[in-house]
Amino acid sequence: MKKILIANRGEIAVRIIRACRELGVSPVAVYSECDRAALHVRFADEAYAIGPSPPRESYLRIDRVIDAAIACGADAVHPGYGFLAENEEFATAVHDAGLTFIGPTPGAIQTMGSKTAARTAARRAGVPVVPGTEDPFGLDVPDAAIAASAASIGYPLLVKAVAGGGGKGMRTVTEPAELAGAVRAARSEASAAFGDAAVYLERRLTRPRHIEVQLLGDTHGTVLPFVERECSIQRRHQKVVEETPSPAVSPSLRAAMTTAAAAVAKAVGYTNAGTIEFLLDGDGRFYFLEMNTRLQVEHPITEMVTGLDLVRWQIRIARGERLDLDPERLLSPSGHAIECRIYAEDPDNNFLPSPGRIVQLRVPAGPGIRDDSGTTAGLDVPIFYDPMISKLVAWAEDRPLAIARMRRALGEYLVTGIKTTVPFFTWLLAQPEFVEGRVHTTYLDEVLKARHGRAFVESTPEQDDIAVMAVALEAVLSPSALAARSAAADGDADVARPWRTQARLEGLRS
Repeated sequence: MKKILIANRGEIAVRIIRACRELGVSPVAVYSECDRAALHVRFADEAYAIGPSPPRESYLRIDRVIDAAIACGADAVHPGYGFLAENEEFATAVHDAGLTFIGPTPGAIQTMGSKTAARTAARRAGVPVVPGTEDPFGLDVPDAAIAASAASIGYPLLVKAVAGGGGKGMRTVTEPAELAGAVRAARSEASAAFGDAAVYLERRLTRPRHIEVQLLGDTHGTVLPFVERECSIQRRHQKVVEETPSPAVSPSLRAAMTTAAAAVAKAVGYTNAGTIEFLLDGDGRFYFLEMNTRLQVEHPITEMVTGLDLVRWQIRIARGERLDLDPERLLSPSGHAIECRIYAEDPDNNFLPSPGRIVQLRVPAGPGIRDDSGTTAGLDVPIFYDPMISKLVAWAEDRPLAIARMRRALGEYLVTGIKTTVPFFTWLLAQPEFVEGRVHTTYLDEVLKARHGRAFVESTPEQDDIAVMAVALEAVLSPSALAARSAAADGDADVARPWRTQARLEGLRS
């Protein structure tokens, strides 16, 4: 395997490029029109245009991605996550083109990529599942039939897309009158995101925790589970903070959950990287939720506590190598790791996307800090894709120090030109419930609702003084202002030397 085409963009494409380089493999990028100058394009050995900016005309075009892979002479294709990563038709097309798909088999993607089929596989493996419907509801299923199923499950419940993930195509329903509208909305979103409008119903557990188990499976029948990750900090069903290990999981519960996860994966002959997701109720009972048949966004925290490179192992497994890892090492974390997903969103304006050009970017550094990013200063955050700009990870010997280290890193993070979620995370990591590990999947939505839109960063008088001075200095020291003064100075020392304007600034401040 000498050349790999990366069928993705952003930080995950950059992440895969780096793993390729360490393995002596040539990485090849693809890009849409608005990504022509993107970081992953600059980092790759080669880059191929695959269409206009909208994903359906570029990153979701199987034919164009395959054409690029053939044109560059690639041996394999890595899908990253999102876009075509969990599309069995894409995996099949890669195989049909004579290339290696760095991921599970098309059959495993089809089975576990469908949430209803995955639930059936989990039950057959003896793993409990959240109560819900067993078959998907396509567009031909009448509302009355869906309403009857909902009544048998009981409210509250969730309408969920059969395909995809990331909280897309999901709606909460608390009473029968809301059901039809929720189904329509979920179908519309699922169709746009995944090209599949099928949905199903699932009981909504009261304040569960979201726990997941990373897996690796080789082509020789070995499946190895890793220490769990907690992903309970979610906003509108979208994970925003992840950590490992979970403060709620005991050694005995870890053993039970990882054993169950491996059983599900073995039942479908799973290979490469994947993740089994569970819900954990207040009584310590866990239920299979779904499987992600790809690398997860939050994989860096697992790497930080195990010392393993999951992307390298994805490539090695695709080469046919055996998993020669010590299973106990994977279940015995070294320290604690936390990941914050830094989004180009305005947390003080209901987290609306904040696309635009990044003027300045200073990422944190120091012991235990890792920042996986797909952008840099001078580049634009496009409107067409997920607005995540980086994944900030903090590792430390224990959880309290990991939290303190993350807060320190957030204080060093500087982005100008766009709004980001950095102030929100600074606030969140100081909340007693998070510090004490008392969270659940609806915790964040509840506390945000209770805040009634209050700003996450309230300025102090000292900060107000600094802001005034900064505006004044910008006016005095801008290149255009300096040039004008230089031309008009004619010996006027105060005009020619703008640093002698303290009295004027004091007047402006007042």
